[in-house]
Amino acid sequence: MSLRIDNYGPDACLVRFADRVDDEAFQRSQALWRRLDEHPPVGLLEATPGFTTLLLEFEPGTRPEAASISGLLEPALRPARKPSPPPHAIEIPVIYDGPDLERVAAAAQLSVADAITLHTQGQYRVLGLGFAPGFAYLGGLDPRLHTPRIETPRVKVPAGSVAIGGPFTAVYPCATAGGWNLIGRTELPILDPVRAAAGVAAAFRLHPGDAVRFVPVASQAPTPS
Repeated sequence: MSLRIDNYGPDACLVRFADRVDDEAFQRSQALWRRLDEHPPVGLLEATPGFTTLLLEFEPGTRPEAASISGLLEPALRPARKPSPPPHAIEIPVIYDGPDLERVAAAAQLSVADAITLHTQGQYRVLGLGFAPGFAYLGGLDPRLHTPRIETPRVKVPAGSVAIGGPFTAVYPCATAGGWNLIGRTELPILDPVRAAAGVAAAFRLHPGDAVRFVPVASQAPTPS
């Protein structure tokens, strides 16, 4: 789709660059982000990316016309002259014993074994981080496993819980409240405060653009403290 730009108050605009959340939308988001970093418009205060939108906030009285913003951003969506480097690949071992696994499988009219197979066969990409530090929204979930969030969120979801929420799957990096469907768990640390000494991003195992695979395991050795 072409860019659609709408006013978002007197000093901001919302740029819509995709109609659905998928890998193509992620690539567009990254291209637009790089374009703004290389050619920031006058008065730009902040650019906030979403799965299908980009919010641009400007200093009072400096917001450009929609045509000007479109002219600035459109070149970023042209075919790249050289292929992008392969994404950083990560495998996450999972014990599939979550309390919601049977319900998720039943809702999809699948056996538990088939639901696990569908989940492990997925080729996932980190589309963004949010909700909690290091919480990665993974796109690429088989549509048959798309499951609405639970009606009453849990007060505490254990760190390492592997979950499904709508069209996404994820791993809870830390213990927190949450309303996603818990289908398994991993002992691979997703958030490591010790590594934060090298910078905030170093504490996160998953970053936007990473490729993720889930590998079923029967058990896991204890992780040294």
